[in-house]
Amino acid sequence: MNSQVASQTTVIPSPLPNALTTVVPAFGRLLISSLFLLAGFSKIAAPAMTIGYIQSVGLPLPSVAFVLAAFTEIVGGILLLLGYRTRIVAGVLFFFSLATAAFFHSHLADQNQFIHFFKNVALAGGLLHVVAFGGGRLSLDGRRS
Repeated sequence: MNSQVASQTTVIPSPLPNALTTVVPAFGRLLISSLFLLAGFSKIAAPAMTIGYIQSVGLPLPSVAFVLAAFTEIVGGILLLLGYRTRIVAGVLFFFSLATAAFFHSHLADQNQFIHFFKNVALAGGLLHVVAFGGGRLSLDGRRS
């Protein structure tokens, strides 16, 4: 004879995973966006120095590159912070971070350049995570869904 006992289990949801999935993505966006905002406002504060640096690596149209870089960092940083069109913005900032690493921090024999290069690569990795998982619940995107 086959006797099976059915047991009923009750799952009590833990508040910890909910807090993690709500607050942590917003905090991560804050940390990542702060880097872009600081860099963008630093460029605005010293345009001649930034244009000179762009010129020194041999990129064409340094004035245009300055405007594009400052715009990308400031607007991208704000949009990432707010969580608006988060995946698209994170994708743009991903490519921007890799391009910055390749063009401005490629002298890996210099320890400072080495650190900045891999900082940008690690930042790109964090941005890919945002591309994959979105901005989270505490974002403008999260409010729309």
